[in-house]
Amino acid sequence: MEYVDLFLIHWPLSLKPGRYEFPVRKEEISPMDFGSVWAAMEDCQRLGLTKSIGVSNFSCKKLADILALAKIPPAVNQVEFNPLWNQKKLREYCKANGVLLIGYSPLGASGTLWGSSRVLENEVLKEIAKAKGKTVAQICLKWAFEEGVGVIVKSFNVERMKQNLEILDWSLSEEERKRIGDLPQSRGCTGESFVSENGTFKTIEEFWDGEV
Repeated sequence: MEYVDLFLIHWPLSLKPGRYEFPVRKEEISPMDFGSVWAAMEDCQRLGLTKSIGVSNFSCKKLADILALAKIPPAVNQVEFNPLWNQKKLREYCKANGVLLIGYSPLGASGTLWGSSRVLENEVLKEIAKAKGKTVAQICLKWAFEEGVGVIVKSFNVERMKQNLEILDWSLSEEERKRIGDLPQSRGCTGESFVSENGTFKTIEEFWDGEV
């Protein structure tokens, strides 16, 4: 490829050069030099190697650190987003600063190492889906769409891909949106793999700058 559409900093940390495997070896994690890394990202855009640049898994504080030094601000912040982790504070911060929030794992990442079925099995979402004659997945995607968040969907199932596109000709009611907005909140992807007592990030709270 001559260029990519979007080039992201995947996590706000650095690993030893040439090393990237999961789970991450915590002794190989070090603080990221946001200034030099973001300057290199900007160079990639100026050179035409990417149309847009952005970040992923950045808290409000870490995003503010990038914005404070950026000549080209990040186009997006790609983070975990679903009805059980609605990122309200981060959404408001991104909107105020012209950064598009893109949500990964909008259905809770069931089947992954860190995800679960807690979103798809949520009783409130099931009730709304039944009343609408829709799937829980469609309710989650429609809710995200109405919240102004871009979502990343992943399926190899033709029927599910078709259902993903069938969310544009109906709406959630104000009461349904409120019920979803009132759901208890907790992260699915905690970042625990990057936290250690003697490491760069000693607690999950520190890693997310209190946004847990």
